[in-house]
Amino acid sequence: MSSRPNYVSIDRTIPEVPVATLDRPDRRNALSMELVSDGIAAFKELHRDRDAQVIVLTGSGDGFCAGADLKGGGEPAPDSEGRGPVGSVYRSQEHIVDFMMAVHECDKPVIAAVHGAAVGGGLALALASDLRVADSTAYFGSVFINVGLTSCDIGTSYFLPRLVGSGHAMDMMLSGRHVAAAEADKMGMLNRLVPEGEHLATAIEWARQIAKQNEYGLWLTKRGLWSNIDAPSVRHAIELENRQQVLGTFTGNMTEAMRAFGERRDPNWGPM
Repeated sequence: MSSRPNYVSIDRTIPEVPVATLDRPDRRNALSMELVSDGIAAFKELHRDRDAQVIVLTGSGDGFCAGADLKGGGEPAPDSEGRGPVGSVYRSQEHIVDFMMAVHECDKPVIAAVHGAAVGGGLALALASDLRVADSTAYFGSVFINVGLTSCDIGTSYFLPRLVGSGHAMDMMLSGRHVAAAEADKMGMLNRLVPEGEHLATAIEWARQIAKQNEYGLWLTKRGLWSNIDAPSVRHAIELENRQQVLGTFTGNMTEAMRAFGERRDPNWGPM
């Protein structure tokens, strides 16, 4: 049995900032079932990697990700073989969703470094990340409406309006148009817009700065923010914040931070 390529590689040159790369450049990193499986496996691995503090997600070749692989072929989605048309397509859809959720629910903050196309599933991957850096070649699109489906796909209808507001989201999702990086930045989709070719270096340097924070703080800030986006009231949100802050005092890092401030040095964070 011949082995196939691994379509998502992890570069650990900087242990605290691993770079996960979608690596199917001949298909513009389109989301085949194999690439999706490799992406899920990569983020499950990074989720439990104690050395990793912040993850950078990027794409090889000419772009970030051109969305679902509409040509099909290759391996089927798990548990889809032998099913009827509805079951087979539904399992494939759920498999891609599992990749989005592996990125979104990873304990480590994820920075998407985007160039070229980030459309369909590629847009959803960028949105599922916590932060986004794009260079001037990047463009974004919620495009499945263009092939007779809807633009409510694999998390887009949840993440996009929370980033850019319902008006901009409705525009993108109803029109199916491509949005250039400069417009995406004005909408509020991007955290950084950089010149062509500088997306990855910028994301890595930004990740290294964030990675200087303590492990507990990074983990529960991400978890708390995403939990409180859906909080039913400010009181619910504050109750979660209170618990996080009280638990945080038991790490010893607050005492270390105060000592470091007095000694005019960087803190030496203890493990969580």
